[in-house]
Amino acid sequence: MSFTSLQFIAFLFIVGIFYFALPKAAKKYVLLVASLAFYYGFGLKAFVIMLATGLLTFFLTLIQSKVSNAVGKKALLAFTVLLDAGTLILLKYVADFREGFSLVVPIGISFYTLSIIGYAVDVYQGKVEAEKNPFLFLLYVGYFPHILQGPIARYGELKDQFKAPVISYENVAFGAQLMIWGYIKKLIIADRVAIFVDAVYSDTASQTGTALFLASIFYTVQIYMDFSGCVDIALGVSQIFGISLRPNFNQPYLANSINDFWRRWHMSLSSWFRDYVYIPLGGNRKGKVRRWINVLIVFTISGFWHGVGLNFVLWGLLHGVYQIIGAVLKPIRKFLCKILHFNSESGAFHCLQVAITFMLVNEAWVLFRITDVKEALRVIKNSFLHPSPWIITDGTLNSYGVMNHQWHVVLFFLALTVVADILHEKGIHIRESIARQHIIIRWSIYFFGLFSILLFGVYGLGYDANSFIYMNF
Repeated sequence: MSFTSLQFIAFLFIVGIFYFALPKAAKKYVLLVASLAFYYGFGLKAFVIMLATGLLTFFLTLIQSKVSNAVGKKALLAFTVLLDAGTLILLKYVADFREGFSLVVPIGISFYTLSIIGYAVDVYQGKVEAEKNPFLFLLYVGYFPHILQGPIARYGELKDQFKAPVISYENVAFGAQLMIWGYIKKLIIADRVAIFVDAVYSDTASQTGTALFLASIFYTVQIYMDFSGCVDIALGVSQIFGISLRPNFNQPYLANSINDFWRRWHMSLSSWFRDYVYIPLGGNRKGKVRRWINVLIVFTISGFWHGVGLNFVLWGLLHGVYQIIGAVLKPIRKFLCKILHFNSESGAFHCLQVAITFMLVNEAWVLFRITDVKEALRVIKNSFLHPSPWIITDGTLNSYGVMNHQWHVVLFFLALTVVADILHEKGIHIRESIARQHIIIRWSIYFFGLFSILLFGVYGLGYDANSFIYMNF
């Protein structure tokens, strides 16, 4: 059941009726039943695997919390982590490398595996108490707004909210607004530019450099609008239920360095790797060389987590190399700015840094999108060769499945998201600003969003709804 389906809207409406009608003590059980039913819709085998993994982690961690011997506690933690990580590796990777060997890969397994590993480590470190209620823990594992694509939650953030959600009109209104924004990102922008990107990348050998370059730019747009759109829907649904999930994006394409980009992109994953991999490896406490090695290890694991294939590993490794090069060149940049009398604090210099960072991220996304590494490298090279800028004005772009008027719609809503990101960067929160407007203005904005989705969204007869990109991970 995709977030973009009518079945999901109907499902959400039914769950909402029971959730708001029943007393607070029963609400968590409504969410548990809803979450189990939601995940069961993806298949019985996937459901059983998720349930078994969650319950095994629950009982092993509960036993670990009762063991007084330090060696025994560490051994139980190691066994729990190996069990969870081993299940992920077996189901997601082993089958792919063995021809004729097929296993069910539960949807969202990469996300809920990190959640339960983080929980086991937090209990071991004493950050949270081991949960004694298996139903509450299963709700954490399978909570339907975030199980498919995150954000990756920590148990300490959610347990009390499950028990005492904050039910209010403001949360319902803000949550609904965020859902509408997420659907605009997904259905109007991401799925529309996906038509162009898929058409170009389906036959890269025959494409001109400009077509390949535009495809890379629009894939960069697509993956952000797709992923952040899904997360906005998840955050919005959860806020309607009075439960706050951690944000996952903070205007990542306004980052002024790769290091800054990873503080803004998929923040729940970045913080997970920081807390459970980077810091245990030594972080930045053991000198520059060791820090750089740790960065490379973390980003290589991140690439491996994202998917099967050398391209994902190289994508992760490239981001690690970017950061090391940035750190090495930092004193050189300062020296050049000083002797050339560049003001490194100026708006122009900041914009230059943002543009360079965006292009570095953009080229790395080509490796993420194209699984064949040789083809991806050839696309990156050719995108800067054989330019044909006339395809933008001579109608050639229409041959890729997106007509001129559709490009106008995409660019209009893309401009809206850029403005929204810039305003948010400056500390202006749009939802709060809308809430302060007169009721006529507020509802005019709401209806504009809803009708825009209905009029300009990609759906209907003959449309095979694009699953969210990160659902594959």
